[in-house]
Amino acid sequence: MSARTEPSPDSTTGETITLTAAPEQAGLRADRFLAEAIGSLSRSRVKALIAAGGASRDGKPLRDAAEAVRPGSVYSLAIPAAAPALPVPQDIPLAILFEDADLIVLDKPAGLVVHPAPGNQDGTLVNALLAHAGEDLPGIGGEKRPGIVHRLDKDTSGVMVVAKTERAHRALSDAFATRDLDREYLALVWGVPTPTAGEIEAAIGRHPTDRKRMAVVQKGGKPALTRYATERAWGTACALLRCRLATGRTHQIRVHLAEINHPLIGDPVYLRRVPAAARSLAEPVRQALLAFPRQALHAASLGFRHPVTGRELSFSVPPPPDFVSLITLLSGNT
Repeated sequence: MSARTEPSPDSTTGETITLTAAPEQAGLRADRFLAEAIGSLSRSRVKALIAAGGASRDGKPLRDAAEAVRPGSVYSLAIPAAAPALPVPQDIPLAILFEDADLIVLDKPAGLVVHPAPGNQDGTLVNALLAHAGEDLPGIGGEKRPGIVHRLDKDTSGVMVVAKTERAHRALSDAFATRDLDREYLALVWGVPTPTAGEIEAAIGRHPTDRKRMAVVQKGGKPALTRYATERAWGTACALLRCRLATGRTHQIRVHLAEINHPLIGDPVYLRRVPAAARSLAEPVRQALLAFPRQALHAASLGFRHPVTGRELSFSVPPPPDFVSLITLLSGNT
């Protein structure tokens, strides 16, 4: 086996390890082969780098960590530079709805990642909060997630609350864990649910073959309940739903609506094919909805008891312009 190290193409301090598999390594799992050959990385770390698209075999992307090694093949693994232990403050504008000594309520825009993670080490809401709140946030809720007690997906917009003190963090975390608060989402979906209002109760867990997705599962998942009501419908093509969460699972609304065959417009993960409902739309409208670049989901309101004063607080924000533009387009052409 031969190996060489090269500068990573996307990091000045990272590196790319290139290895040629020897005959005696035939049949090994790719992640095991790479971990053992490199020596300084665990197999789980190598597996994560493969899942993130950092590996190749003979110049082609290596997607499956369990793939059997082929002797003579050349494998490459890009190892990104080590991230700082703590996020750095960054001056990113925030739409703050309320702030006091204990918490911040804000309107998160679509496209803003909540906390640092592989692939998004900066430019996140956490970076913005550290710049805004200074020394109030570090250490609250974990070093990578200061003040964060719940999150919205990167491309979901709407109301979020962030803790500024340890006391507020504990109380808000408990409120989210016990659902002792009120959250409502607006969801623009393909088709019109039948019945037009109801509940979706189905356990959610990791997808059995695609670990980046969640799915309704029969075993090993966590109970999940979503309540919905149709606010408006455009023929049989699309509907605007109001959704309330009785539980708070990852991607819950997106998974549940896809499960009943009414996926969110624009959902890049759970919208797997062009919906039949799209056929009833005029071509320009259909193309505009199919081209929408994110899931049409908005956290419209959040109500909770202040963790220190006990005062009942409630916040509502309208959906952003791109979401509104879809409603306007549908209303004028269907």
